[in-house]
Amino acid sequence: MMKSFWDERFSAPEYIYGEKPNAFFAEQMAQLKPGKLLLPCEGEGRNAVYAAELGWEVEAFDQSEAGCTKATNLAEQKGVSIQYQIGDWLGLSYPLASFDVIALVFAHLPEPLRRAGHQHLLPFLKPGGLLILEGFNKNQIQFNSGGPRDPQMLFAPAELREDFAELDILMLEEKEVELDEGAYHQGRAAVIRLVGRKP
Repeated sequence: MMKSFWDERFSAPEYIYGEKPNAFFAEQMAQLKPGKLLLPCEGEGRNAVYAAELGWEVEAFDQSEAGCTKATNLAEQKGVSIQYQIGDWLGLSYPLASFDVIALVFAHLPEPLRRAGHQHLLPFLKPGGLLILEGFNKNQIQFNSGGPRDPQMLFAPAELREDFAELDILMLEEKEVELDEGAYHQGRAAVIRLVGRKP
């Protein structure tokens, strides 16, 4: 069901979340030495292509074939290379301890899958590696600037602390921001941001 939703949404000719990276993701990546990056739920590829332009070796995945097509097209336009798989979050696997950074940018799973999905990623992160997350918090339900309409799919600090309990949490904050990310992320938004390091 969600695959068909995203295939339909990403079939639009324009990049519906824009071609520029998420601002928080870009801010965090600019502070790091390039290495190997994993981007789950990467959609149309804006963050993957940005990281590749910085010199990162980028792996990404999404369940949407339409998203993959647009991501690879954007990479070609920008003259960079990304590795992009089509598949289910819990069904994909990577070598253990192979990524310097895993970044989750508005990657919301249905509530029963959220914790399992988050914990599924952690073995792929190197010791000392970072997990970077920006998503919508529970207060986003009052705004019309994007995100799931199901409150259970929105993030709470306590849930993220539990999901990522094995990480050293370097940042965990909720704030309101102005989104300007294509047609579907526009206006005032309630977000949550997390940065954690694997011991």
